[in-house]
Amino acid sequence: MRFDDSLKTVLAADASTPFGAQAAFRQIADLLARGRIEETPEILDRLRELRERVPVQTRAATARALALAAPSAELIAVFVEDEQSVAAPVLRVARLQGAEWRALLPTLGPTGRAVLRHRNDLEADVVRALESFGPADFALGYDGEQSAAPEARLSQPGEAALELPVAAIVPDSPADVLELEPMAAPGGGYEIAALVDRIAAFRELHRDQPPGARAASSDEVYEAEADRFSFESDSAGVIRWVDAAPRAAVIGIGFLLPGADGQPQVDGVASGAFRHRTAFNDARLTIGGRSALAGEWRISGVPMFDGASGRFVGFRGAARRPRVDEGAIGRRVADSGGVEGLRRLVHELRSPANAIAGFSELIETAMLGPVPDVYRDRAAAIRGHAGDLVAAIEDLELAARIEGDALDLRDDSVALAPLLARTVDDLAPLVRLRGCSVDLAPVSPAIVLACDERMAERLIGRLIAALVASAGLGEKLMIEVRAEEANVAIDLTRPIALAAVPERTLLTLDAEREVEMPGAPLLGTGFAIRLARNLAGELNGGLFIEANHLTLHLPTGLNGGMGQASIS
Repeated sequence: MRFDDSLKTVLAADASTPFGAQAAFRQIADLLARGRIEETPEILDRLRELRERVPVQTRAATARALALAAPSAELIAVFVEDEQSVAAPVLRVARLQGAEWRALLPTLGPTGRAVLRHRNDLEADVVRALESFGPADFALGYDGEQSAAPEARLSQPGEAALELPVAAIVPDSPADVLELEPMAAPGGGYEIAALVDRIAAFRELHRDQPPGARAASSDEVYEAEADRFSFESDSAGVIRWVDAAPRAAVIGIGFLLPGADGQPQVDGVASGAFRHRTAFNDARLTIGGRSALAGEWRISGVPMFDGASGRFVGFRGAARRPRVDEGAIGRRVADSGGVEGLRRLVHELRSPANAIAGFSELIETAMLGPVPDVYRDRAAAIRGHAGDLVAAIEDLELAARIEGDALDLRDDSVALAPLLARTVDDLAPLVRLRGCSVDLAPVSPAIVLACDERMAERLIGRLIAALVASAGLGEKLMIEVRAEEANVAIDLTRPIALAAVPERTLLTLDAEREVEMPGAPLLGTGFAIRLARNLAGELNGGLFIEANHLTLHLPTGLNGGMGQASIS
């Protein structure tokens, strides 16, 4: 299938409606980023004009998609003018020359420059340019009472607002920094930015001092790499206590507070459990920055209730670092910055793979003229292999999006019965190849999933395909559906070849062990099941591995916590 994505076609489309404006904005940005059209001031102005009529969620999704291309400095400037959630993804992955960065720095503001300070791949001259903005960026506005001291006097009308350097209010020790009373933020949560800035300023002031000049616990507080911690939240779902340092990195995280790009945030598993006042296990928590607590976590918690009144008072729980098998592409790749590189590689592989599949289909169907049977057979085999490769590429991209927190979902209501029936029909060739059978028990037409339809279809299809590919000759796989209070449970029989495999071994089965199995997943059964489990978590569900079957839980009913779809 071919699409006419030329600039003429895009500009000719109706952009007067909200949907048309969003489509035009995303198409123009994509064409510019991939160098498909000439970048002129008129086109950039058109992008800015459309930006005013495009929701911030769509603009943020478009900004994240730029990581797959190589946008110019002028296009990056358009996005960094926007809100923080739009500018931050671009600034984290942009690749510019030193002169281009130096020209862009004055337009970013303190927040944008703070994002760049967390990058370790900038040229030395760009780092020096960033440091020159320190006195302006690391300053706090002073809103206290008017004082007789001239340096603390409030600004009068017409005067510039007084700013005090952070260094002037840094305590004498890290312990004092941590014990400062945080400022309450509107709508719950803590305004911890001031605490983080104070800690950073303290460490900067003492960077060149000998170790003995620091407080005795300085290295322990800031440098020790943590692998677990305990926490408690209040009745509003905001974490108020944690037994690890630096506490400012965790205190203030809310189960119901949306996390901006690069900020601490929990996934829908923990949010849903908080709403229902139920226990949860192994939910995802992401903490940004470079502190000892930064990175990915898996958190579990139980609700607490007042013994006298029975009133809900919050959650108590614990956090741990994820195991290697809990990531579809492995933590080592994610920690080394390989997620963005993998997404770019996937983007580059998809086009030639689709081209190979398309041309082999032309030969197989003899659409360009008569073709000998031997070549048609070879073309059919090539098309099959290309199709497997495209499916593997899509799975890699999905895994990279999940690991990079770039998976955006939309609110959908999906009828489960036709979805399962379609999936079983699509897998009929694989079922015949393996010589097994799939028995789908009757499913009530009233059962509806509350999740992104495309992601739910991909999740269920990939999971059933992985099980069918492991089934033996004459084996029967059962699919049964149970409606629960807030979820629907889909029970899938484990094939005999996988029934005796321990859970950890099952999650690490690779493609090399299955190379002789016809129809086996190209990336391995372990990868397919890990991907299914991670995707289920993104859909506010879960995948549980039992002795004789797998149980997939997905939410039912309306769910207002989903985001907006942007995967294409």
